[in-house]
Amino acid sequence: MRTILKGGTIVDGDSKEKADLVIEDSRIAGIEESASTAGAGVVDISGCYVMPGIIDTHVHFREPGNTAAADIYSESRAAACGGVTSFFDMPNNNPPAVSADALDFKRSIAARDSMVNYSFYLGATNSNIDEINNADAHRVCGVKVFMGSSTGGMLVDKAAALHSIFSSSRIPIVTHCEDMDIINANAAAARQKYGDDPDVRMHTVIRSAEACYASSSMAVKMAEDTGADLHVAHISTAKELDLFSSQNNKITAEVCIPHLVFCDADYSSKGALIKCNPSVKSAEDRETLRKNLSREGKIYTVSTDHAPHLPEKKRGGAFRAASGMPSVQFSLINTLKLVDEGYIDLEDVARLMANNPARRFNVSRRGFIRDGYYADLTVFRPCAQYMLSARDVVSKCGWTPYAGMKYDWRVEHTFINGVEVYSSKRGLSPESCGQEILFDR
Repeated sequence: MRTILKGGTIVDGDSKEKADLVIEDSRIAGIEESASTAGAGVVDISGCYVMPGIIDTHVHFREPGNTAAADIYSESRAAACGGVTSFFDMPNNNPPAVSADALDFKRSIAARDSMVNYSFYLGATNSNIDEINNADAHRVCGVKVFMGSSTGGMLVDKAAALHSIFSSSRIPIVTHCEDMDIINANAAAARQKYGDDPDVRMHTVIRSAEACYASSSMAVKMAEDTGADLHVAHISTAKELDLFSSQNNKITAEVCIPHLVFCDADYSSKGALIKCNPSVKSAEDRETLRKNLSREGKIYTVSTDHAPHLPEKKRGGAFRAASGMPSVQFSLINTLKLVDEGYIDLEDVARLMANNPARRFNVSRRGFIRDGYYADLTVFRPCAQYMLSARDVVSKCGWTPYAGMKYDWRVEHTFINGVEVYSSKRGLSPESCGQEILFDR
């Protein structure tokens, strides 16, 4: 089947041009100034931009174990509505994904239910080094190492285990970096002063910038010493960026949407809805993160850390309210706000959300608009300003911290493997079109 996306502007990390995009079956077949429409299906995208489909390398779709809040079926559809065409899902499930069998189980669910393309992290523990060493580098996106607290008993807190993982993993290591000794000391002091559940604004004091830097610096040092391929997840502080170089593509930094959108001043209006780990930090930290999104900056990828909870789980303060928020449906429109504000350009959006995730993890034939690559495409346009509301949420949990915020962009179409799975006019396709992502390693 031949499909022409006609009249749009094609945006990739190094270019922007007005042209037609040709799709043959599941693949990109060419970029033409004015493609012939004979025998083809035509999608008029006049006034729109089309870029490689977003690869969100950091989500928690909660299946198995917490499907009341989210599952692969629901969250992959939320992703499609936001222009996200591929996701990498984290391993802190119940049971945790710390073995090949557990990954196979998650793949079987995704093969049946996922609207978009999928891959799954293998979780590290203090004792599963054999699973890490035997992991299939063509099928496992990365090894997730929780160097701070996690659900599912996955905290890797033994120095020997960490060194072994960093020394021997053949696939990228992605770390959650927060120093638990610092956090526990801060938590004890907060309890003594404020009681069993301090105001949520204390969350940033407890899970402090110091805790982040102490752990991130240890991870970077270990990667330098061992030669490990390290990607540090959800950088939240300005100081952590000092650990990275824009020239070093083997030790890299991810920033997530919540840390680009919110800061600790927003607790006064959003409360526990923006409680996440690592915590949102100061306005100054947020500003530095935003400024490092440019080509000269030190941030390599933008993801979401999409982490849904049922609304009742978000009630309480610094200890009782659950940490995490759903973001996958709204990652693109929040990043496009930063284009409007002058931090980045449209080519940077494609680079940070599609090209670099594909480069960083060696994704096979996705993440770029190139002949022969899978036709995973995100089509979006500027529009009249609108206010986001809870009615717009596709995620199973039914809420969003972005409700009440105003936007000037909309996702118009999402294509997965050449199939239009979402249209702003027609809604979601009934089909699940996702494929397992493979890696050229």
